[in-house]
Amino acid sequence: MTAIATMASEVLALAQAEEDLLEAAVREHSRLVYRIAYSVLRDHADAEDATQETFLRVLRYEKKFARVDNPKAWLARIAWRVAVEWRRQVVRAGTKMEQAGVELPSTGAEVERVLLEQERSALLDRLIAALPEQLRDPLVLSTLEEISPREVAMVLGISEAAVRSRAYRARQILKDKLMEKIGPRK
Repeated sequence: MTAIATMASEVLALAQAEEDLLEAAVREHSRLVYRIAYSVLRDHADAEDATQETFLRVLRYEKKFARVDNPKAWLARIAWRVAVEWRRQVVRAGTKMEQAGVELPSTGAEVERVLLEQERSALLDRLIAALPEQLRDPLVLSTLEEISPREVAMVLGISEAAVRSRAYRARQILKDKLMEKIGPRK
């Protein structure tokens, strides 16, 4: 009886340790997971749902989580896959993502500045979205989401050199396209 009681308490202790590890991962990495999801989906509600789905998947594989060498990169890779799957589902369903409106300031000069900035931002978003996926993904993760090239490489399953090269090429393409659209600065 004592051997069974000892074994049961060890199993309970192990289960509690795994639960504590998962809880700590959620606390430590939830912002990263959300940022990755948002970088793909560009919608707060969808990003929150994808973040939740990411941690649900981690919960399903919590035994594997305890053996992972780099939990941050592992979570980032799962978040990326969940967000990409989510985006594909949204596209397949034909649903358009809405952008939140911005309250405009009252002075004419400020309104003009805000509208110009919104126009530039929308143009840049369209140009980024038009990039080939193999260039867009490293750019978004490394430059916009400020994730290290090493972690981006782990998420996308490519080398660090490829991340740097693809992000650089994407920036060059964006620069050329922007120059075509808005012309050189005087």
